Amino acid sequence: MSTDLKAIIASLPESPGIYKYYDAAGVLMYIGKAKSLKKRVSSYFNKNHYENRKTAVMVSKIANIEYTLVESEMDALLLENALIKRYQPRFNISLKDDKTYPSIIIKKEKFPRIFYTRNIIKDGSEYFGPYASGNMMHTLLDLIKSTYPFRTCSLHLTEKNINAGKFRACLEYDIGNCAAPCIGLQSEAEYNEHVKAAKGLIRGQLQEAKQQLKLSMQTAAAEMKFEDAGRFKKKLDSLENYQSKSTIVNDIRHDVDIFSIVSDDKFAFANFIKVSNGIICQTQTFEIKKKLDERDEDLLNFAIAEVREEYKSMSREIIVPFELDWADEKVTITVPKTGEKKKLLDLSLKNAFYYKKERLAQYEKLNPDFKVDRIMQTMMQDLRLTDQPRHIECFDNSNLQGTNPVSACVVFKDGKPSKKDYRHFIPKTVVGPDDFATMREVVYRRYHRMMEEQQVLPNLIIVDGGKGQLSSAVESLKLLNIYGKVPIIGIAKRLEELYYPEDELPLYIDKKSETLRIIQQLRDEAHRFGITHHRKRRSKNTIVTELEDIKGIGPETAKQLLTELKSVKKIKEASLDLLTDMIGSAKGKIVFAHFEKQKTND
Repeated sequence: MSTDLKAIIASLPESPGIYKYYDAAGVLMYIGKAKSLKKRVSSYFNKNHYENRKTAVMVSKIANIEYTLVESEMDALLLENALIKRYQPRFNISLKDDKTYPSIIIKKEKFPRIFYTRNIIKDGSEYFGPYASGNMMHTLLDLIKSTYPFRTCSLHLTEKNINAGKFRACLEYDIGNCAAPCIGLQSEAEYNEHVKAAKGLIRGQLQEAKQQLKLSMQTAAAEMKFEDAGRFKKKLDSLENYQSKSTIVNDIRHDVDIFSIVSDDKFAFANFIKVSNGIICQTQTFEIKKKLDERDEDLLNFAIAEVREEYKSMSREIIVPFELDWADEKVTITVPKTGEKKKLLDLSLKNAFYYKKERLAQYEKLNPDFKVDRIMQTMMQDLRLTDQPRHIECFDNSNLQGTNPVSACVVFKDGKPSKKDYRHFIPKTVVGPDDFATMREVVYRRYHRMMEEQQVLPNLIIVDGGKGQLSSAVESLKLLNIYGKVPIIGIAKRLEELYYPEDELPLYIDKKSETLRIIQQLRDEAHRFGITHHRKRRSKNTIVTELEDIKGIGPETAKQLLTELKSVKKIKEASLDLLTDMIGSAKGKIVFAHFEKQKTND
């Protein structure tokens, strides 16, 4: 398997859709459906296919894979059927006939009949479907029939014929399946109200029907009519699992082209979907490399012209996500806000977004610098900077009840930790737990030294804290005359608010954005680095205090012992002669005796 195929398979989503296999010459060989594209496509390459030579041959010829995302497994089945009929790929099973899935028709006539058909005729009638599951369709028709009495005859029910008494009520009236409009027992207005209610059921407005079925089931059960209750229960279960409308098929009966586009600084990705007779029959996503700073409107205009020419499309309606200046007055440009057209546009956008995500992942895998450039550009835009933040420094203060205060400065370069540049600061001028004064001191010391050593200043400074810590850091930058030259922001922990100097309102950015993720990583790394050093200082000071508690031993002697022997354990194990050589006879005897007494007590 080629590297390109591995990359495509690795990036496939765990979503329903259809996949298309192409050979090296670009010929479509196979179309399949999947509940999970990743699992289904991967399975072809994880097996040897010894039992099926035809499958083995096909897999060996796969050079490229394309796919289209849909909303459900049912949609995948419908789209697969439509595309197989259109393209008839070599390795797909041939369909035995040219019949399509059935649809429900509401006939355009007086007292409309409602029934199912496989033939779509443009006579003004309304069609709903097609339905991939015949059981679901018949369940719906049965529900309509049992809820609302519609005629099944083909009589010409004009007002003149009814008033003339040309018809007689049939058996359907006698058994309660029809209200006999043919003999004037049901008005056209009442009949049309029932038609309107039936359309609601077909369109998926099932709540009222469910309640009615539940009531009928409960009534039948209370009257001990358990067979009837069982039938109502079966219909109710079918409705619970019923999907009345599909994105793949709808009641748009004229040809329509749907286009959408997503873009970034370097690339745009345009998706095309063609609907013919209510069924999606073509899908494609294209990559456009930007040459200049083109607008999405210009790129989409270009894509529409190219694609319609390539596919010889004569559709008189184009659905797009925003208004376009389209030269052909014979073509209607539609920007839908709701309804079936909006669903199709959303499906197109979903495919464009996912294709963009997949392609960018492939670029970044082959070229890591591309990913860094993209992230830096995104951070620059999100944080309202004038330059990419290639070099970021973040400060955090740590202390425990005011003891052993320490500040940490961590450095990220190109979005990654540069640990060799990390620095610790022990405040020299601050007395007690004063976060603001500590921040003021360490920021001043850090950049005063960098300027003295003529080091390159960072592109962004971050302080862990709100307005108070940020203001303290700004004071130091002003003293150094670099305020305004180096951007600085503060991040508050509670709501991940970003504060800017001289701006009362915080900035909130997308919680899932890479920008916030890197800022959080900086903040957490500064906190970890500071806490680690703080614990070491506290531990060392605790040890010094333990030695100072020995009567006759002062802080200088304690530090001398730790400097020479590195730990209390080694001091405890030291001989009297060694201790005497280091700190003198009198103090050596005191320390030796102290730890000998400890050993005895232990």
